[in-house]
Amino acid sequence: MIEIGAQIPQQVFYIDRAMLKAYADASGDQNPIHQNEEFAVSVGLPNVIAHGMLTMALVGKYVTDWSGGSAAVHEFSARFIKPVIVPLGEKTDLTVMGTVAAIEGDRIKLDLVVTSAGIKVLGMAKAVVTK
Repeated sequence: MIEIGAQIPQQVFYIDRAMLKAYADASGDQNPIHQNEEFAVSVGLPNVIAHGMLTMALVGKYVTDWSGGSAAVHEFSARFIKPVIVPLGEKTDLTVMGTVAAIEGDRIKLDLVVTSAGIKVLGMAKAVVTK
C-alpha cells in the first residue's frame, strides 16, 4: 500500500560525453556548451553541461518506470537550478529520489529530489501519477 511519506527507491543514471553527443544528434540541439569544453568555459560554465531536456527525460523515465508507464503520468515539472557538469572521460551521476507527498483519490503527488555529484540540480520537481 502506498502511503504519504513513502520513499520511492532512488535511481542513478550515468551521463557521459557519448550520451550528450547521441542526445544532441537525436534532438538537433547542437549547442556547443554540451560538447565543446573550451566553448563552455568561455561562456562562464565550469565544463560541458548536459542538456536540460536530457536531464528532464531521465527524471521522467524514473517517474514513468515507477508509475507503470507514461499513460499514468498526469503532471511532471521542475525548475533548472544548477547544471549537470559532464567532464571529459568521466560518467556523471544523475540521482533521482521521490517521496509520496499526497494522495487524492487515485492520484499520487510525488516530490522529487534530483542531484548530480551531491548538488541539487532541479528545484520544485514534482509529478502527479496514478498507480
